[in-house]
Amino acid sequence: MITESLKAPDKLTLQQIADRHDIFLVDQFGVLHDGHTAYPGAIEALEALKVAGATIVLLSNSGRRSQPNEARLVRLGFRPGSWDLFLSSGEVAWRMLTGQDGPALVRPGARLLLLSRESDRSAVDDLDVSLTNRGEAADVILLAGSEADVHPLEWYRELLAPAAERRVPLICSNPDRTMLTPLGPRFGAGRIAELYEELGGTVTWIGKPHPEIYVAALAALGDPDPDRVVGIGDSVEHDVAGAKGVGLSVALVRSGIHAELSDTELAAEFEVRGAWPDYVLPAFRW
Repeated sequence: MITESLKAPDKLTLQQIADRHDIFLVDQFGVLHDGHTAYPGAIEALEALKVAGATIVLLSNSGRRSQPNEARLVRLGFRPGSWDLFLSSGEVAWRMLTGQDGPALVRPGARLLLLSRESDRSAVDDLDVSLTNRGEAADVILLAGSEADVHPLEWYRELLAPAAERRVPLICSNPDRTMLTPLGPRFGAGRIAELYEELGGTVTWIGKPHPEIYVAALAALGDPDPDRVVGIGDSVEHDVAGAKGVGLSVALVRSGIHAELSDTELAAEFEVRGAWPDYVLPAFRW
């Protein structure tokens, strides 16, 4: 039954969705690019959507802050001005860590273990902390990214086990459990955070599907009527469940982590997650 219902949404175009909504919360990885290359037609589609009058927020589970993410988009060929706001979970986490959106999540002078990709340090810019690379020395852990294409999960287990034993709080600013790499899908930061919970540690989750990032995005837009807003992403677990959880419409793009699933397998994923999209697109193309 659910499989049959996917056939009509599969025929929708981005242009047709733009006739129904004028505010778009667009994921980047798996929708616009794979981390290294823009998907065919994505650059042009984003620009066409903007020309059509849409307000576009790029909403990402990247643990990096917004500016480094925008710089990468430009390097991949996306043109500044084809989106209105970029908001990453790393940016939301940074604001929470610095106390800009309430009590600061980390005390001044704390010893912080930062786990990120490619030695990115944007997540701790202007924080009054000292960095450590040892789990047994950490007062707090900021998990901004996974290097699963460099380190196996067991490496993270050995690093984090001493901290979990001491109940050191971990802040995960990238809840994605799977990420796309040149080597294919690998475990994401969300899987590492899950491992930390398995070891007995406590985790604060920031990013999709958790509501804080949506609340921040909608607040920046002046809290518009939800009927005007549609989320677009490639993950049922994060993008579909996240948008539905805050009362928004959502389109699933089948160019990312679910690209290889059949309609039957995708329907099963909807059932498992308890989240069903309003629209399904084969790709982010105009």
